[in-house]
Amino acid sequence: MEQQRRKMPPEAVELYTRFIHGEISRRAFVNGVKRYAVAGMTAAAMIDALMPNYAAAQQISKTDERIKASYETIPSPDGNGSIKGYFVQPASQVTRDEKPAKLPGIIVIHENRGLNPHTEDVARRFALENFMAFAPDGLTSVGGYPGDDYKGGLLFNKVDKAKMTQDFVAAARWLKNRPDCTGKIGATGFCFGGGIANTLAVLLGPDLAAAAPFYGAAPKPEDVAKIKAAILINHGGLDKPAVDGWPAQEAALKANNIRYEGHIWPNSVHGFFNDATPERYNKVTAAQAWTRTIEWFNQYVRGTPA
Repeated sequence: MEQQRRKMPPEAVELYTRFIHGEISRRAFVNGVKRYAVAGMTAAAMIDALMPNYAAAQQISKTDERIKASYETIPSPDGNGSIKGYFVQPASQVTRDEKPAKLPGIIVIHENRGLNPHTEDVARRFALENFMAFAPDGLTSVGGYPGDDYKGGLLFNKVDKAKMTQDFVAAARWLKNRPDCTGKIGATGFCFGGGIANTLAVLLGPDLAAAAPFYGAAPKPEDVAKIKAAILINHGGLDKPAVDGWPAQEAALKANNIRYEGHIWPNSVHGFFNDATPERYNKVTAAQAWTRTIEWFNQYVRGTPA
């Protein structure tokens, strides 16, 4: 893989990014990659290397004894009626003899393809950091994540986005109001999910303690005043649209006296945190961004001094 990674043309990586955002069709993606085939690496090999490998990237097993996980379906009267999600707790929270300790919660929002294995793995990582985590599936109303990212993207485009947003709001309120939650929650997400984390900061106001969006769309400048959460921004330095939009986003945060911190991670493309897509993944900056995110949530959601 290291040899492949050195040979992968950046144009091919960009094509994959456009493909997963629904900007181009599968056929256009495949035909485009063929134009960038290089000596020693066929177009088929390039496409295979660009596609996610969830099994290889899994960091925390679904059967890890340190966690307790379940799928929960909760009502969403202002959205699509209900939303299903993956709920993970540290095993220590639910196996103790005395009354379970209350923990802060983190909402983990997927990319524009539904609740795939990578997002579930991230939720498990939060549980090992002693948070409760809930990763809702925005595709619930169309049958849920279908087990394939391309098919998930097609389903994603069929869901009413305003109702889907309300589904995520319902998920956040469900987590916040659980009797075993401290009542303080944070939100994170990736690409589409990063934008939703920003949106939750607007819609929930003081009910969201912190957000840590990864390469997510910024809220409208006129909505930033509604934010009460502490905002940690993570963008890849090679993600031109995100980098170009950051100065305006930062100006709006400053103008409204929002607690924030912004990181433009060097040598990192859009999707740099996703270890299931190794051609985009940056092992160094992903680890740094994760460490800072945990520190941020410990400070503003758990209340641990920085």
